[in-house]
Amino acid sequence: MPLKPLEKGLCTSYALTPVLPESEQKSPVGPDQATAIKRLARISLVKRIMKKWSVTQNLTFKEQLEGGIRYFDLRVSSKPGEIGQEIYFIHGLFGIKVWDGLKEMNSFLEQHPKEVIFLDFNHFYAMDDSHHHFLINRIHSAFESKLCCVECVEYVTLLYMWEKKHQVLIFYHHPLYQEYPFLWPGNKMPAPWANTTNVHKLLQFLETTLGERSRYGTFHVSQAILTPRVKTIARHLIRGLKNTLVHRNLPMILNWVKAQKPGVMGVNIITSDFVELVDFAATVIALNDLLLEENESTT
Repeated sequence: MPLKPLEKGLCTSYALTPVLPESEQKSPVGPDQATAIKRLARISLVKRIMKKWSVTQNLTFKEQLEGGIRYFDLRVSSKPGEIGQEIYFIHGLFGIKVWDGLKEMNSFLEQHPKEVIFLDFNHFYAMDDSHHHFLINRIHSAFESKLCCVECVEYVTLLYMWEKKHQVLIFYHHPLYQEYPFLWPGNKMPAPWANTTNVHKLLQFLETTLGERSRYGTFHVSQAILTPRVKTIARHLIRGLKNTLVHRNLPMILNWVKAQKPGVMGVNIITSDFVELVDFAATVIALNDLLLEENESTT
């Protein structure tokens, strides 16, 4: 019996910025921030506060993968003024080198040949075409034959991936994707953004966008994420993202997840911040059982 296409199945959560190693704590503010913020960040206290609002996951890539995470929302940048073309993960502050993260992921995949991951490169900063080619070559060097070339989404089942020994789908939100057969266009991974601090508005937005999602031809990300406004940060400066928005709202978000069903018009990929605070990954993964039950009832 063929397995369900991946676009009808479930993945779970994501990382923006892996935990910064101690040696990186003095890393400069990224080019994704306004000039005024960069100037303020020269003050040590401001930099520490920024880290509280920039980091969205406490776990490394390896820890997230071991916990069941299979989709990663990635923002990357060069370091202006640095010699060479090295690319780093970024979200307010610079994270680890992309190459180090890719090697960490590949090591996990080597040990788990039937696991599949989705890497969504959707924001690029301080990068010209030469930086992009450098990054894309790094991606190819890290995963090589594990990379799944662009195909009709409905054809990409787990069985398809296993037979071809593919384990990685790369989504690249830049026109250069057209030059590489293993880069999927960004429009194959739509991720509507609620841009709200209100959990009730967020859940309504998730319901609405699920109802509007394309039936065929794409994956779909439900971003169960609350986004702080400037006034939110100003009012809760020292507390940070986790203590201000995530702690008190994640249980309600988790209850919404538990009520979902996968399928053509249901959830596909669900993302959230600080997923280790609740049993988020296991809850999303368990939704796949509904697909198995559906299969059994139709055979």
